[in-house]
Parts: sequence; C-alpha cells; structure tokens
Amino acid sequence: MGTVTLMLFGILVILVLFNVPIAIALAAASLLVVLIEGSVPLSLFIQTSFSSMDSFPLIAIPFFILAGDIMSRGGMARRLVDFIQSIVGSLTGSLGIITIIASFIFAAISGSGAATVASIGAILIPYMLKSGYAPGYAASISASAGALGPIVPPSIVFILYAVMSNTSISDLFISGIVPGILVAIALLIVNYFICKKEGFGSLKVALVAKEKVGFWKALNEAKWALLAPILILGGIYGGIVTPTEAAVVAVVYSLIICIFFYKEIKFNDFIGIFLKSSHTSGSVLIFVSAASFFGQILSIERIPQFLADTLASWTTNPLIILLLINIFLLIVGMFMETVAAVLIFVPLLLPIVIPLGIDPIHFGMIVCLNLSLGLITPPLGINLFIGSNIANVPFERTFKYVAPIFGALLIVLLIITYVPSITLFLPNLLGG
Repeated sequence: MGTVTLMLFGILVILVLFNVPIAIALAAASLLVVLIEGSVPLSLFIQTSFSSMDSFPLIAIPFFILAGDIMSRGGMARRLVDFIQSIVGSLTGSLGIITIIASFIFAAISGSGAATVASIGAILIPYMLKSGYAPGYAASISASAGALGPIVPPSIVFILYAVMSNTSISDLFISGIVPGILVAIALLIVNYFICKKEGFGSLKVALVAKEKVGFWKALNEAKWALLAPILILGGIYGGIVTPTEAAVVAVVYSLIICIFFYKEIKFNDFIGIFLKSSHTSGSVLIFVSAASFFGQILSIERIPQFLADTLASWTTNPLIILLLINIFLLIVGMFMETVAAVLIFVPLLLPIVIPLGIDPIHFGMIVCLNLSLGLITPPLGINLFIGSNIANVPFERTFKYVAPIFGALLIVLLIITYVPSITLFLPNLLGG
C-alpha cells in the first residue's frame, strides 16, 4: 500500500481542493491511478461502474425517491409536515424539529438516507430559507436527519449487512429502533441550541396554510401518510414483500392516495415528477458508481486487508478494538459509498470482533451508524450534496453547521458502541 495509495488519495485531495465535483473527483482519481500504474485494465472502470448499480437492493432507491416525489407533489408529505407542525407549534427551531421528526417517519418508508433528504428536504428547506434559516444550516439539518435512513427500518444497509454476516434481517430491523430514536433526540438537542444561538426561525412563515392547522384536522388529513410506514414495514415484517418490492408498493400506494383521495396529481404532472426523480436518482447512482470503482481500487491494492490486519495486531482488548474500528469506519465513510463499504469491510472485520464476544447484531448497528455518519461528512457526503443542491448553497458552506451535529452524533455512536443493551434489548425481548 505505498506509492499507489499516496497517489490515489493525493489526486483525490487535489481535485477536491480545485472544487471538482466529488463524484467526478472519485472517478478521476481512480482512473488516473489506473492509467499511471498500469496493472489494472481500463475496462474495469466500465465493469465496476455498471455492476455496482446492477443490484436488486439498489433498485429500491429510485423507487423510494419516486414515491417521495409523488408524496411531495401529491400532498402526502405536506400533510405529514402539517401534522407534525400542529404538535410542535412555534418552539425554538420548530422547522428544524419538524424536519427531524418528518425524516424519522419518512425513513421508515424509504429505507434510504438520500431518498429521505430528497423528499423531506425538498418540502422544508424552502420554508426554512423563508423563515430566516441560513441556507447552510437548512441543508445541514436536512442532510443529518436523512442520515436516519440507514439505521431506521426498513434499512437497505441492514439487509446487506445481514446477508454478509448471516444474521437475522428482522433482528437487525428491530435493533435499529432505539438507536434511531437516540439519534433523533441528539439532532433535536443540537437543533435547539444552534437555532437559539443563531436566531433562526424568527420570521413566522406558515408551512402550507395561511392559518394554523388544528391537531385533529391535521391528523385526519395526514392519516394516509401516517399509514404508509405501517403498510410498508408490516409487509416486510410479515414476509409478504422484500424491501425492494415494498418500494414499488410505496409508489403504487402513493399514486392511489394522491390521485384518488387527495386529488392533487394530474396526468400532466407525471412528466415533471418522473424527470425530477430521475435527476435525483441519477445523481445518487453516479456517486454509487464512482465510489464503487474507488473502493475497487482500494481492494485491489489490498488496503482494506492491510488496515484490518494492522488493527488486529495492535490489541485484543474489545474496548480498544471497537474504538479503532469506529475511527476506521468513520474514515471509510468519508470516502466510500455505504453499500460498497459494507460489502468490502464487513467480511474483513467480523472475524476480528466475533472471537472477542461481540454480538454480530450489535456490531451491525455500529457499522451502519458509522457509515450513516459518512453521509454527512466530506468529501463524499451524499446527503450533504443533495441538501446543498436543494438549498442552492455551495457544499462547503454546510461545514460550519455539520461540525456540531457530527459531534453530537459521535457521542451517540460511542454510547451505542459501549452499551450493547441499547441495541440488543428489543431483539432479545421479542426473540426471548
């Protein structure tokens, strides 16, 4: 891992410093290394780029994004936001609170951080900007709330981890409930202090109606939106559909509700909805493609194996091993797409932690939470990329607000790492 590794990361850093888009920087750095080093055929770029997207679980992403766009355009997501607003009222940082809670609920529909940011952020970021929130913060809190996607069931990352580790998908889904709530609470606390300090939300802007919507009216209007997570998770838990099939169910359900019940989608709207969903999905999948090729080069150069072996040789203390793995995965999440990271590193790290008595379900939560933080950390930061696009703000202007959010989530990560009962309580209770 000598010259090639330095060359790979050196080129990537230089390109990022010159404001080259992250996806292009990842692909370009990998391609330049392949051309200069010469030991890897150039055709591997095309093969890896296409094969990384030729994945059944990944099909769920564009379908969930489409479902989110339909819900947004058809009034479902708006009614969900109205319902939460009727509960939150005019608390400090109320729009941030609504963003976090709505993202938590929507994560139980989409199973994807990117889809959550694209759907909820598209509704709430414009209102945050009108209410005096800094564009960088509006993008940051939406992106951070979207990081709930990989740890709130039905998480696609959980499914990939379960396949790689031969563990129960149902147990992983159940184990994500309490950590997901802890992450949401941490975001709510940080949102309060930032909004209090910066004075965000001083302008009173109604989200939808000119008059405040009452609780019972908002609940009645939002009942179909609130039913969506129950329908999707119930179908998955009941073994009726796979998560990818559930994404299709979400699309069909949202179409039926928005066309025949809310009656806010017309035939002419479909072109715009499909174009918007295609644009968002394409942006995300380009990241997947570029990051997968970057990860493939890392794998060919045996960088993951070297790091994993080095980690195991330093110590056999479980507490220190978990701390080192956390640091390692946080760095990995900064440069590698979540799916690729799970596929590459889980088989390498599991043989290290299992002999130490660490439960694979608990370790799965550690891995997924670590990599979910990668969604909001540069240079990759897919969620930040989506949020900054919606807020029309440069990527780097989000860093000021992402730093304290990341710090709070890091505390949650350490708590979950060293208190395994938080993760294992519900699976053990229901399983026992």
